[in-house]
Amino acid sequence: MKETQTIERKQESIVSATVISGAEAIVKCLLAEGVDVLYGYPGGAIMPVYDELYKYEAKIHHVLTRHEQGATHSAQGYARISGKVGVAMATSGPGATNLITGIADAQIDSTPMVCITGQVASHLLGSDAFQETDIVGISTPVTKWNHQITKASEIPEVIAKAFYIAKSGRPGPVLIDITKDAQIEKFDFEYKKCTGIRSYNPEPAVDAAAISQAAQLINAAKKPLVVWGQGVILGEAEEEFKAVIEKAGIPSAWTILGASALATKHPLNVGMVGMHGNYAPNVLTNECDLLIAIGMRFDDRVTGDLKKYAKQAKVIHFEIDPSEIDKNVKADVAVLGSAKQSLALLLPHLNINTHTEWHQKFKDLYAVEYEKVIKKDLYPTKEGLTMGEVIQEINLLTKGDAAIVSDVGQHQMIACRYSEFNKTKSNITSGGLGTMGFALPAAIGAKMAAPDRDVIAIIGDGGYQMTIQELGTIFQTKVPVKIVVLNNEFLGMVRQWQELFFDKRYASTELINPNFVAIAKGYHIEGQKVTKRSELKGAVAEMMACDGAYFLEVCVEKQGNVFPMIPTGASVSDMRLS
Repeated sequence: MKETQTIERKQESIVSATVISGAEAIVKCLLAEGVDVLYGYPGGAIMPVYDELYKYEAKIHHVLTRHEQGATHSAQGYARISGKVGVAMATSGPGATNLITGIADAQIDSTPMVCITGQVASHLLGSDAFQETDIVGISTPVTKWNHQITKASEIPEVIAKAFYIAKSGRPGPVLIDITKDAQIEKFDFEYKKCTGIRSYNPEPAVDAAAISQAAQLINAAKKPLVVWGQGVILGEAEEEFKAVIEKAGIPSAWTILGASALATKHPLNVGMVGMHGNYAPNVLTNECDLLIAIGMRFDDRVTGDLKKYAKQAKVIHFEIDPSEIDKNVKADVAVLGSAKQSLALLLPHLNINTHTEWHQKFKDLYAVEYEKVIKKDLYPTKEGLTMGEVIQEINLLTKGDAAIVSDVGQHQMIACRYSEFNKTKSNITSGGLGTMGFALPAAIGAKMAAPDRDVIAIIGDGGYQMTIQELGTIFQTKVPVKIVVLNNEFLGMVRQWQELFFDKRYASTELINPNFVAIAKGYHIEGQKVTKRSELKGAVAEMMACDGAYFLEVCVEKQGNVFPMIPTGASVSDMRLS
């Protein structure tokens, strides 16, 4: 759905009319949508809006990030932990294009975000004016919707529509590009929230027949397996999901974005699926007789070779986005609609079951994985520190109540595999796009949205240096995030592939790193470096006890690998334990 379509809106929450500038109208629209914090970086084409923000600083907290990419990732972190729409803002040209990585990340991970960019004056459009770029054209493939405003009178309706589209149905990012003359022009302002758009059906009605068919398959199954994704969290369906699997006694596995919807230690939680997931749920995907996918999209990192994925099983797919049905895996029963409503309707139709023998298979394979992988990761006997034991030490102190914001790479897989979660919306990471540099700014946004929670960023030494400048944002805002850099002096995941598949040709993956602790202290952030196992427990305790931001560098083994692993193009049945 793009701007050329006819728009009809249901309306509510009318803000009385008054004559104001387009720039002030933007701020008033944000206030009407409940925005209390936004992330951005000023520049010439967006300066009128910043001038108005200055006047409203008591109502909207603008966070000056050190790079526009940092603004989008902070908005993502804010949205992911709060469930609200994150907001980022930038000027035209390079300011706008610097948002694209975060927008693309939000699109593939279904994160609700509204980005506002300034643009050159409307009479200069198409003239290659200073800092002019076609940001609408550039962002079209990676936004849920975008629109360029050239008249001030368009601002209220377009912004209302932007927030509605970003949050409704399957969430995603929206970009609004506003010319400078539209920001300056005055008009009769009136704001009406958008509650519906003709031809846009964000939440399909649940089909009772599909529910009945799904229930029949579940009740008849001898070896059912649930794989759930972020749709459970986005749909606020955690309680309904838990009730369904508990009544039917179904072992349930998660994608990395679905993690934390069910407590890690819940007896029906059998671990993570995917390339570096747990052994049992991956291998037994190809033994189950019924695969129940809930709010997940059968990403290639989950399925491996599609030609060999769950071919023996019937498939039920619970999904809010019709485009995901049959896209990668053919569904025998498709249940369209929100997970919350679908699962609530399903529950009364299910028989009580336990599947004791089937569960034992998961326990047996977990025991194999524990001996060959987990014990070595969490309780190593060799000298070098492992990433797993760092996560384990954090678990012991946080008791599973912290929000973990991970970057991308080996540390991400270790953090997702071993972090303990008691609360939903606790695992914040870049899933589909795999954006290095995500974690530090995302942790800033997450902590601002959830000031009463411990927020810990787990980052590799490579990704950390992609957005390290956001330490300046932490220093200026005093946001008390905890930063843990697991330093192996390599681009670890790439190095692992080079070891396994490229005859140990470590091309351009070894890093010569700076003094990370000194850099943190340059931003007046307390920190320390750990090189020995004997130092780890005390250092993590000191970090968690610190009232402000804290930086902890842990030097881990240089050439450690993450297992289990499904090689690219292999079947989930071919998962390697070493």
